[in-house]
Amino acid sequence: MRILVTGSEGQVARSLAEQPGSHELVFVSRPDLDLALPETIEATVAQVHPDLIVSAAAYTAVDKAESETDLALAINGTAPGVLARAGARIGAPIIHLSTDYVFDGSLDRPWREDDPVGPINAYGATKLAGEQAVQASGATHAILRLAWVYSPFGSNFVRTMLRLAETRDALNVVDDQRGCPSSALDIATAILKVADAWRDGASSGIYHFAGSGETDWAGFAREIFAESAGHGGPSAAVTGIPSTDYPTPARRPANSRLDCTRFSETFGYRAPRWQESLAGVVARLLD
Repeated sequence: MRILVTGSEGQVARSLAEQPGSHELVFVSRPDLDLALPETIEATVAQVHPDLIVSAAAYTAVDKAESETDLALAINGTAPGVLARAGARIGAPIIHLSTDYVFDGSLDRPWREDDPVGPINAYGATKLAGEQAVQASGATHAILRLAWVYSPFGSNFVRTMLRLAETRDALNVVDDQRGCPSSALDIATAILKVADAWRDGASSGIYHFAGSGETDWAGFAREIFAESAGHGGPSAAVTGIPSTDYPTPARRPANSRLDCTRFSETFGYRAPRWQESLAGVVARLLD
């Protein structure tokens, strides 16, 4: 299959670039494809003429989206619909990456795909708009909601913690938000599982994909430092604090846990335990 992937420097795109396989991956990014300029989307899709589209690029600055809502909405909300419609015109289905932030975090169990959405920040609202645009496009689609993504690439919680530990002996980290840390390397594997399943056609749907197991941000940080210390890398003592002690422009859901049963039953793949995937990423970063 010839697969068009939006973006080339994002965590998932870079993880996809490392995946072995027989697919031809074509990475497109600005200026050739600018999610804020719909005309570049349509022209690039027509030129590449892929068998499948992976909508991986997005506006991901959660706090900044509170003040740049129009730009975030153009990139996260409008562009995915344009991309999906351009794919539909040539018969290319789309895998669109979304987020746990479409939920308000109020449930006391992991979120299922059919649970009611209700984003509590601008970023989540723009990503929900993108989901709805893809669903309305007429394209065959799989919407993958992800959570707490990290990798050896780009800006993410794991890399931030390791950087801070180089100069600090102790850190305060929020402990009243729970979720499922997810390696972008595992997400890339999941995307190709969907691609393989779609060789013979597919039906559209929303799926949750995240690392197996759960923790809070403080627990995540402690595991990062435990792995790092085991390799002789930087570590710090972690004190858990409530979100109210670490105010941010954008509110975060208290519960970002995702139930990934539908994905594993449909595509035959479940992410490893988050601690296992984290160990590999930390070791790689320290190398």
